[in-house]
Amino acid sequence: MRIARFSADGEVGFAVVEGDEIAVIDTHPFGDVTFTGVRRPLAGVRLLAPIIPSKIVAMGRNYADHAREMGSEPPASPIIFMKPSTSVVGPRDAILRPAAVGQLDFEGELAVVIGRLARNVPAERALEVVLGYTCANDVTARDQQRADVQFTRAKGYDTFCPLGPWIETDLDPSDLSVTTSLNGELRQKGRTSELVHSVPDVIAFISGVMTLLPGDVILTGTPAGVGPMVAGDEISVSVEGIGTLTNLVVNRG
Repeated sequence: MRIARFSADGEVGFAVVEGDEIAVIDTHPFGDVTFTGVRRPLAGVRLLAPIIPSKIVAMGRNYADHAREMGSEPPASPIIFMKPSTSVVGPRDAILRPAAVGQLDFEGELAVVIGRLARNVPAERALEVVLGYTCANDVTARDQQRADVQFTRAKGYDTFCPLGPWIETDLDPSDLSVTTSLNGELRQKGRTSELVHSVPDVIAFISGVMTLLPGDVILTGTPAGVGPMVAGDEISVSVEGIGTLTNLVVNRG
């Protein structure tokens, strides 16, 4: 099932994507889904970020090739950092480049959306707490990341976490293609089977540190090939079995 969040005619809500239509549901997507009976053409609605999480927890250096392109080795244990919920935008929304940022980088990733409260979840049961998966771009002010050493400022600007186009609930995350294209040119290509720490292991690790709430998002890491974006660039992140998330880079006034 593909769960989207949409806006149309002053209405904001959740719906299930069925071909070229959406079927509106009456509340949130956590638990049993109940349809209102309202259907709309997909082309006639604006797709929003599929979820606004209480928090976004991201994995650092979780692909070996990316760790090495950043000048380090893959970590023995997971490295996590956080992005604020205010960094979330949806498909076709602008990524705003602040004037203070010298190098703005893309990082295409598989994102995990948590479906129920999770605390100290063992890896063998970790997928039970997942609602589904979506595409993400962990936008990074690379020069500020290098200057600050830690990640908060570089990863936390408004619009620095595009998510979408929807949440796919029926998906095995163990071996999916993850690609990123800049202006139609392939820049990143990896598979989730190459993750240093698998999706279940990541969920288990994070839920041992902090309680995960329904709607929280985990960014699982980015393959090698990250690089800069400038105003006017179109950046697309595609994950096998989900779809493509596309955003345009705009200078922030």
